[in-house]
Amino acid sequence: IGGNITPVAEFNIYVDPEAAKIVFESGVPIVMSGLDVTLKALAYGDDIEGLRKIGNYGGEIAAEVIEHAFGFHKDSGKTGVPLHDPCALAYVTHPELFRGEEAYVAVETKGEYTLGETVVDRNGRLREKNNALILNWVDREKFIELITRNISKLV
Repeated sequence: IGGNITPVAEFNIYVDPEAAKIVFESGVPIVMSGLDVTLKALAYGDDIEGLRKIGNYGGEIAAEVIEHAFGFHKDSGKTGVPLHDPCALAYVTHPELFRGEEAYVAVETKGEYTLGETVVDRNGRLREKNNALILNWVDREKFIELITRNISKLV
């Protein structure tokens, strides 16, 4: 999919590729909620209005934050706002909303053009053992319903 900071690097990995490399090589279970999934976790105008119609402070704040984020995407011609961080959080509590695949992920720390790139090896060429679950699909409608339902519980 490419990156959102450079042609190949996503922000969180790009800002500290050495730390990301340590994490991916650590042996701890990793679920990568990268751009492959978060660019499918979009909020549209109707979703934003749905948050506002909840009628509580949380819904108003959420709508304003998403509208503000939409300002960064308007010039790109996109009609939706990717909800990157909520996507990662939703996986923790509702993994059934997501699909992914096991793979080995390496992090580029030295490339002139590829610094911060996550190299996903689906074929076992870099290592025999996978080190991450790479999320690549989200049920967008149920994801938005989850966010709306949780925000409606706020004051």
